[in-house]
Amino acid sequence: MSNTTDKAAPAAPEGQDDLGAAGSQLSTAPTEDAPNLPSLGVIGWARWFWRQLTSMRVALLLLLLLSLGAIPGSLIPQSGIDDTKVAEFRQAHETLAPIYDKLGLFNVYSSVWFSAIYILLFVSLIGCIVPRTWQFVGQLRGRPPGAPRRLTRLPAYTTWRTEAEPEQIREAALALLKKRRFRAHLTGDAVAAEKGYLREVGNLAFHIALIVMLIAFAWGQLFKSEGNKLVVEGDGFSNTLTQYDDFKSGSLFSQDDLDPFSFTLKNFKGTYEATGPNRGTPRTYQADITYSVGAEGKDEKTTVKVNEPLEIGDSKVYLVSHGYAPVITVRDGRGKVVFHDAVPLLPLDGNVTSTGAVKVMDDYRDAKGKWDQLGFQAFFLPSYVKGNELSSQFPALLNPVLNLEAYHGDLGVNAGLPQSVYQLNKKNLKGFKDSKGAQLRENLNPGETMKLPNGAGSITFEKGIKEWAGFQVARQPASGWALAGSLAAIFGLAASLFIQRRRVWVRATAGTDGITVVEMAGLGRSESAKVPEELGDLAGILYEQAPGAPDPDDDPADSEASPDPQVVPAEGAEK
Repeated sequence: MSNTTDKAAPAAPEGQDDLGAAGSQLSTAPTEDAPNLPSLGVIGWARWFWRQLTSMRVALLLLLLLSLGAIPGSLIPQSGIDDTKVAEFRQAHETLAPIYDKLGLFNVYSSVWFSAIYILLFVSLIGCIVPRTWQFVGQLRGRPPGAPRRLTRLPAYTTWRTEAEPEQIREAALALLKKRRFRAHLTGDAVAAEKGYLREVGNLAFHIALIVMLIAFAWGQLFKSEGNKLVVEGDGFSNTLTQYDDFKSGSLFSQDDLDPFSFTLKNFKGTYEATGPNRGTPRTYQADITYSVGAEGKDEKTTVKVNEPLEIGDSKVYLVSHGYAPVITVRDGRGKVVFHDAVPLLPLDGNVTSTGAVKVMDDYRDAKGKWDQLGFQAFFLPSYVKGNELSSQFPALLNPVLNLEAYHGDLGVNAGLPQSVYQLNKKNLKGFKDSKGAQLRENLNPGETMKLPNGAGSITFEKGIKEWAGFQVARQPASGWALAGSLAAIFGLAASLFIQRRRVWVRATAGTDGITVVEMAGLGRSESAKVPEELGDLAGILYEQAPGAPDPDDDPADSEASPDPQVVPAEGAEK
């Protein structure tokens, strides 16, 4: 038995004689020096543009441009998402704002240039995938190609002589390759096999997943909706546009897309770390609600927690914030109750130091019967410690105190300009004065009352302190498709990177001396050490079934000591 490698020099590529004729058609000479060059024409230019657009190079370039185009959408305030910040940006940057308007940077995702990149990328990916899919289907329907005439020119190659018949070798090789999950068949005097089709499947799956993600992203942006609502314990919410505190949606969203449901906040419970370095850190936030779906739906009870939303149809109800709403009663100069409600206050820090405003607008009269409006700037301290007048020391209700400043005059609510319910516009207000002539301000414990001077009335901090919860109702269509597309893209990319497409050929022919010559060769689509290793493994198994025979010039006594076949790279082949 002998191991040999044919080291013939690579032959010149077929068609080399035609290179001169082909090269003569590619000329940089002026028109007068090459007057017979054909013009591409409209159809020719269209084909050229289509080939460029559907090339992988252009697809990657468009993907890069799409990523770069999304950067200003993240850094610059966007119309329809946060109009208030857009207005503030316009006021602060009078020179840049008109330029950004012309470039569409305040509405990046609906601008002409971003849509053009998006559509071109979509078309480019489809143009890449369709022909490759048909080509791959043709490969699956066909068979692995036959063995080349000279296997010695392939990167991995081995050979040996055996006394077994060529038919036996081919049958054994066919069975072995099929057992190793190669697609194999007999063709002439050789067995042709191929493996690693999942590489192309992964490649196609990756590109199809990108298209799915693009469609899902566009669909979600066009039909999405997101609204926030603050609900005090005992109050309810109905999923209509007028019920939201703020609401934003996609350009193709309509009110009919809202899922019909309503819910009532029965109780909110929050617990906090009491000791240690994490003192005051929330441990649990949960809202007990009763909800119903549709106009005649039955009431059902559930608990909404952080990251555990309530799902109703295509909508998800998230618990996003929490605070306190002290119950306040205001009486006018005649002792009539003109205000009685739980007033939600907004947290300022992690210890839920909260601020807000109490506004009494139309029903108030002072001691002389004169119409007036009252306003109170409020600070709520869940855990008050003397000496820290406007700062809570713990988020739970350990020692609640309500700090109030009293004003009267015009609240500005009838001026036709929008204003926040949590802020007090003091422009046209006058502060009540205490006995020392200073601004009237008092700390009230639950159940205590602050009297206004000159018989102007009073304000009482009732003992019942309610809590409120902030809910976000989000509707993000096609999010499931986007998730599926991203997972498919990851697995497809992994398959295209780690699976190698390779081919193996086994040729068995009878020599002039009647001894069978076995040749095995392997070829991979990309450079890898796995092909020689795999070929060596296959050759070793096949050698056990067809052991080597001595060469004509070898001593028969040495034939039993013949080594197993070794895979040797062909001369000039890539290693």
